[in-house]
Amino acid sequence: MSSTNVQKSSDNKAGSADHSNDRSSDRTSVGADYAVQTGGKPRLPLFDASLIGPAIADSFRKLSPRTQLRSPVMFVVYVGSVMTSLLFLQSLFGQGEASSGFIFAISVWLWFTVLFANFAESLAEGRSKAQAASLRALKQTVMAKKLAIPKHGTTWLPAAVEDLRKDNVFLVEANDIIPVDGEVIEGVATVDESAITGESAPVIRESGGDFSAVTGGTRVLSDWLVVRVTSNPGEGFIDRMIAMVEGAKRQKTPNEVALTILLIALTIIFLVVTVSLLPFSLFSVDAAKALGMTSQPISITVLIALLVCLIPTTIGGLLSAIGVAGMSRMMQANVIATSGRAVEAAGDVDILLLDKTGTITLGNRQASEFFPAPGVTPSELADTAQLASLADETPEGRSIVVLAKQRFNLREREMSSLHAQFVQFTAQSRMSGVDIGERIVRKGAADAVRKFVEAMGRSFPLEVAKTVDDISRRGSTPLVVVDDGRVMGTIELKDVVKGGIKERFAELRRMGIKTIMITGDNKLTAAAIAAEAGVDDFLAEATPEDKLKLIRSYQSDGRLVAMTGDGTNDAPALAQADVAVAMNSGTQAAKEAGNMVDLDSNPTKLLEIVEIGKQMLMTRGSLTTFSIANDIAKYFAIIPAAFVATYPELKALDIMHLTSPSSAIMSAVIFNALIIVFLIPLALKGVKYRAIGASLLLRRNLLIYGLGGILLPFAGIKLIDVILTALQLA
Repeated sequence: MSSTNVQKSSDNKAGSADHSNDRSSDRTSVGADYAVQTGGKPRLPLFDASLIGPAIADSFRKLSPRTQLRSPVMFVVYVGSVMTSLLFLQSLFGQGEASSGFIFAISVWLWFTVLFANFAESLAEGRSKAQAASLRALKQTVMAKKLAIPKHGTTWLPAAVEDLRKDNVFLVEANDIIPVDGEVIEGVATVDESAITGESAPVIRESGGDFSAVTGGTRVLSDWLVVRVTSNPGEGFIDRMIAMVEGAKRQKTPNEVALTILLIALTIIFLVVTVSLLPFSLFSVDAAKALGMTSQPISITVLIALLVCLIPTTIGGLLSAIGVAGMSRMMQANVIATSGRAVEAAGDVDILLLDKTGTITLGNRQASEFFPAPGVTPSELADTAQLASLADETPEGRSIVVLAKQRFNLREREMSSLHAQFVQFTAQSRMSGVDIGERIVRKGAADAVRKFVEAMGRSFPLEVAKTVDDISRRGSTPLVVVDDGRVMGTIELKDVVKGGIKERFAELRRMGIKTIMITGDNKLTAAAIAAEAGVDDFLAEATPEDKLKLIRSYQSDGRLVAMTGDGTNDAPALAQADVAVAMNSGTQAAKEAGNMVDLDSNPTKLLEIVEIGKQMLMTRGSLTTFSIANDIAKYFAIIPAAFVATYPELKALDIMHLTSPSSAIMSAVIFNALIIVFLIPLALKGVKYRAIGASLLLRRNLLIYGLGGILLPFAGIKLIDVILTALQLA
């Protein structure tokens, strides 16, 4: 593309720039309602028929010893399955244990136990792979318009996506697909990101701000962009997500490692106990009689069944599935986590740093009231305020014009006949307005207007200063209007707190999570909004250094901190936070500093991320409690049955009155396998999230999953025993 064509296209830039004032609404359009968001994408059903077949096939592929060794508990079951299979083959030739049918049945159910655990993990992985497959469809084969010789003209040549490397520059125009992730360095355009976020409303992407990042697979709707590539092939966000679920094995999180160590310790204890009983099974009945023993020996098959039923196979078989499902739920929320560690850390967070604008409030301040100065009528103030705002295309400026029109029926006037010269807002002046001949009309921050008025030799009314303070205390923003040095009054701009936010913060407080609002507003305004929203604390007039200092102070006390950010100035704090959620619409620096990226660019998503992390930890804790309680109950079923022939006095412990020792052992092994199947939906879906504290959660787990884990095996094993007896299978 020639340089003249680029210059011609720049005419459209001005036209689209009007929409850039709406860019603040990009942060809130996907999350104004505080219900749990899913990015507009439908959730996968818990059991998708298309996932069952591949999960079953994958269950058999996972039977390799190397794969099974990843879960020490299930590896013990795997070894037991191999040993009972060998014992069965031995019995077919009349050697070893006599009851080949019993050995065969035990062997089959032990293999089922391993396969069911593999199936749970495969099904969880399959759901994640299905989500990644939908993103893979975005990796379209498109040709890019690459800058041929950087810094030497604007010659654009076609190039394959695979040939684009980091720091290359390419051009995209209306209806073009953005080929790879990048950062806008020139131009303003509307972009359709619905393929990634599920949000149908287009967004503004432009250079030089916090909304400069573009994602591969999205489509330009209007105008043009010059983009610098920010990642090499295979390193983009879509590639990273696909690799996360389909590439290298998922790394275990610290809590998961700690739980695995506990499970290994329990397994070793029961393994030592079982091995100590092995001598009782190494001689035949005749040999026992020859040695003067009156009791019968314990078979190796029974010892293996005893070991499998006593070790925590339930949580051992579901532990990996719980972790994978947690990652899957995070992806359903349109959040890319760099690791399972980040998801787990979200569950342990006890400090939340939340931006005020777009997270706690809707973000667009609106004019709500006119407060005239002494000697000025409300209609005069409204007329002057409207005049000062006619050229102000910000949401605040438009709302002032609309309020004047609604309250006093003031119509927009023809400015060309007045030969007006508009004055834009700047960070230095902190005022905007219009000059009509020698008449100077301004509106702006109270302190800036005070200096402006006093420089003209006029006084600033005390009544207006009091009104400014009152408005600030209410959490609103005051704008003072002045006409030729005369203070006309004050406009109140309100930033509306989102509905339901106060209740959400109350839930977090019950969970022991402290919420802190971060804002650049003054302390009076920040305090008022903090009180209305119900946050625990606030940081006003915040700078990047203030955020970083605050995070470090809480971390030094052993607290885990989560925050969101989208700008380059947020990068230091994001890099320091334990859970750092970067907005996909934000800068590349912010995304590289964070350990999560929200594809919806919705700052309120941080609350949902914490809930997902909490839910994963709650699920793991609940199933661990159930598994250990489940093992305790199985002791009463299998131990008396396994040793009653050797130690007849143990008959007194047979409180379940099962039909026979073989039926008791078989029933316990079958129940041990089937319980994994019945708990797969809970592992994938997660326990119901409840905003309760740790102590209440512990009591609830003990009551529901602890007591349930003890009672259910008694009923289940007895039922299986009755069925086996009725079918004469035991």
